[in-house]
Amino acid sequence: MPLLLYFLLALLCGAVFPVQAALNGRMSKLIGHPIWAAFLSFLTGIIALLIATQTTKVPISQVIASAKTAPWHLWLGGLLGAYYVSTVIVIMPRLGVALTFGLVIAGQMSVSLLLDHFGWLGVPIKPISWGKITGALLLIAGVVVIRKF
Repeated sequence: MPLLLYFLLALLCGAVFPVQAALNGRMSKLIGHPIWAAFLSFLTGIIALLIATQTTKVPISQVIASAKTAPWHLWLGGLLGAYYVSTVIVIMPRLGVALTFGLVIAGQMSVSLLLDHFGWLGVPIKPISWGKITGALLLIAGVVVIRKF
């Protein structure tokens, strides 16, 4: 795939987060509880993923056999996803979409720089630079401006 397509997919991925938060927030208000709204969001996602797995040629027995050998900490991905969705459902109505995602993006960028720099969790090492630090600080400055206005 061309690099530009990866850029566009990443932008689209970022664009769906606030839409997802708004939809989940509305669901939370409708049913009366953010954790149940998060559960329903994940249930819908599970159904979509079950359908998507049917397009692969990998048998479920192979997936289960491989998953059984996974280190315990790899299973934290699902817990972190549940934390993320549940927390956004709770804070988005209180902070607004722009401030919520400004803070989320600032947190993502900060941890991303550390993961890249140190190669934590098996990601390829991409050393931190003053330019990257400046970019992260500009994101944080953007959050301050969003909060102020």
